Amino acid sequence: MNWIGEIAGLSASFLFAITAIIYTNVGRLVGSQITNRMRISFALLYLLILNLILFREPLPFSADSSRWAWLMISGIVGLALGDMFLFQSFISVGARLGSLLLSLAPIFGSVIAWVFFGETLTFMQIVGITLALAGIGWVVMSHEEPENTPRGHTQRGVIFGILAGLGQAAGFVLSKQGMTENFPPFQANAVRMLAAAIFVWLWTVLQGQAGATFSTIRKHPRALWLIAIGAFIGPVLGVTLSLLAVQRVEVGIASTLTALSPVAVIPISYFMFNEKVGWRAIAGTLLAVAGVAMLFLA
Repeated sequence: MNWIGEIAGLSASFLFAITAIIYTNVGRLVGSQITNRMRISFALLYLLILNLILFREPLPFSADSSRWAWLMISGIVGLALGDMFLFQSFISVGARLGSLLLSLAPIFGSVIAWVFFGETLTFMQIVGITLALAGIGWVVMSHEEPENTPRGHTQRGVIFGILAGLGQAAGFVLSKQGMTENFPPFQANAVRMLAAAIFVWLWTVLQGQAGATFSTIRKHPRALWLIAIGAFIGPVLGVTLSLLAVQRVEVGIASTLTALSPVAVIPISYFMFNEKVGWRAIAGTLLAVAGVAMLFLA
């Protein structure tokens, strides 16, 4: 049985879990927005080099304009706007609730793909997605946030979190349309990252934050190295695998599997950092695993 898409989605979630740990530490040094700008820039550089090696061109110039349009819009909506909304949600309502709102992405993705492109799910797949999302929610809510977690306007933070999930879902659906006929995910990722980088840096310049970004980075060279490492693991390898997943399976399934990073963080934290794991996190993990198993069996 061909499980390339499902395996790619699961692998992406583990890579995203690793980068989440890296960028949590980096964000405390230089801030989330600077981290986001620099990780997208590094990821674009890596992808241009990889595509030059693999396909003898840094970008898919031979691809037709409609494919470029789908992927460029996907990059802006999913990578640039989606992440921007997510970071703002974290600031307003904290990482726990923000992550929980982001897990709505598979539901949004399934609905968008069904309404606009007629993509349907079987009953067993819907049950599997429901169990996996319930498990993710349980794991996220079992995490105790520090007392100094920043809080702001809760209503605005919830709206930003929902928009982040919607942006990620729309990005997946748009990417799928741009990768028809087995278009290489590495090339698709390069186009998306190019669009995201252009949008993010234009926004940065308009805000007058470009100089402050480089000034902050110069003061924290260690953060720059960590961002560079994380960019290859997450935005390059992780996002490319997530694109492979969405190319091979339904949007709802792909986005569910790639959303498992809060669950994947648990074994990484336990075995690498000796962090204690509560029973609720374990129960949520088992529930998510049961949902994933149903998706594979379906």
